[in-house]
Amino acid sequence: MKTIATIVLVLIQSQLDTSVNFEPKQLAKEIKRISGCEKPAFSELKAYQNGKFYVYSNSKPVRYSYIGRVYTCRAQGCNHAEKDFSTTGSEYFDYFILFDSTGKILSLHVFNYEASHGHEITQKSWLSQFVGFNGTRKLIVGKDVDAISGATTSANSITNDIVDKTGKLKRLIEGNPSK
Repeated sequence: MKTIATIVLVLIQSQLDTSVNFEPKQLAKEIKRISGCEKPAFSELKAYQNGKFYVYSNSKPVRYSYIGRVYTCRAQGCNHAEKDFSTTGSEYFDYFILFDSTGKILSLHVFNYEASHGHEITQKSWLSQFVGFNGTRKLIVGKDVDAISGATTSANSITNDIVDKTGKLKRLIEGNPSK
């Protein structure tokens, strides 16, 4: 009986752990693929509510990364009057972006997708359209970014977050983090 109670407790705790994994295995693999660097030296550059920027010193061309979580509405909809979806009424996914020294995107990967719909945004072929983006303009799903039927919310959410985080990194690089 004690074993069953322990298993149930572990399962409940795993469901309640909603923190972002800031060391996903896929990140190290992708840095190695791009730069050939086995063990990149990095330090935290800036933390935000749902993510962090890191700076790398020995993994050219990778210079920066962002690892974060995007909250979205549940498939059945949500109240858009609520500005903060980071509640129990939302779904989420975790992803990372690798940037070069100028803030241009080299690669991105969704490594934890907990939403019930829209998983098509995790496909490398769809994510590859952001490679080369440098934050100098807005991106609009359906115009600048391919729309995905059945993944409208997820596609818009990740696109908006990529634009936001790329812009924030550019400001950090330029020394204007408050803009």
